[in-house]
Amino acid sequence: MRFSQWLALAALMASGILLWNLRDVLIHIFAGVVLATGLCSLVDQLRAKLPMPRPLGLFICLASLFLIFSVALAVLVPPFIEEFQELLMQLPEAAKELWKLLIKSTENISGIVYRDSPKDILDQRLFPNNFNPIPDGAALASGLSEGIQKILGLAGDLGSGLVQLLFVLAVTLMVAMQPKAYKEVAIILFPSFYRRRANFILKQCGESLSNWMVGVLISSFCVALLAGIGLSLLGVKLVIANALLAGSLNIIPNVGPTLSTVFPMSVALLDAPWKALTVVGLYVIIQNLECYLITPSIMQHQVKLLPGLTLAAQFIFTVIFGPIGLLLALPLAVVLQVFIREIVVHDLLDQWKKKRLTNG
Repeated sequence: MRFSQWLALAALMASGILLWNLRDVLIHIFAGVVLATGLCSLVDQLRAKLPMPRPLGLFICLASLFLIFSVALAVLVPPFIEEFQELLMQLPEAAKELWKLLIKSTENISGIVYRDSPKDILDQRLFPNNFNPIPDGAALASGLSEGIQKILGLAGDLGSGLVQLLFVLAVTLMVAMQPKAYKEVAIILFPSFYRRRANFILKQCGESLSNWMVGVLISSFCVALLAGIGLSLLGVKLVIANALLAGSLNIIPNVGPTLSTVFPMSVALLDAPWKALTVVGLYVIIQNLECYLITPSIMQHQVKLLPGLTLAAQFIFTVIFGPIGLLLALPLAVVLQVFIREIVVHDLLDQWKKKRLTNG
């Protein structure tokens, strides 16, 4: 290799090390770009219907979103907080009921196998001195609160979680104010012969992110609505808290829907074991409707992601970026899939195949 090639390789390795060290900053910038993409879609739709300057359209969209969130906070948050606290207090009781059902089932199976119930042995081994593996409600609520605070803190090189949130919002507003200018800056970083192609790829990424965000919001709303209606019909308590949790956790694929089932199932278990099973069945039906009916109908143009790739992306990005990587795993996977399809497959592998066929 010539000196220039060694120099290029060293520059490439140095760039990789620099990007790795700045990964926390980059993931927050990406979060701002994702939010800006959704905000730009709203502004563009508004300007398409009512021609107006972009700053005015951005101001109207921000004011509308602020009004909607304020009303939602005033109407939904107080009952949600009250019900969520009650839900946390009931989780230990539900776990105890589940533990008792497990012991009772073990006794019945032992009675069938050994023709007598080894209840005394089970009590001595599983419940020595009134052993309770489940913490009380206050301890559980305190532990969950501390865990949530640690997750939301996201302490890093930029400072506290509040500073990071302000940083993400600042990036969102700056990109939403002048999206074309920032797009041109990104395109300039590519070689001159590839800039037209880079413009097309970035446009594809923006459209995929916009479709994903709209689809996720509609899907989460439908999941929350179906969960609220179903839980009301089943007579399960704390409907508002469980419905909002189902809609919110639906944003996180695979992990979120599973976690959202635990809370209503625990509440139903305190009433009757059969009701807990009906809650599980209800959430299975809702998730199937969301996967096979709601999502395909509202995300017809979204980048298709295989479930295995989605799960792998969640694991990898959580290890690299932490909790925020789990939240942004799907948009990251969407963007990476566009890059792989357009750059690796179309621009490299397909061209290499064409050249090989031509030379052959």
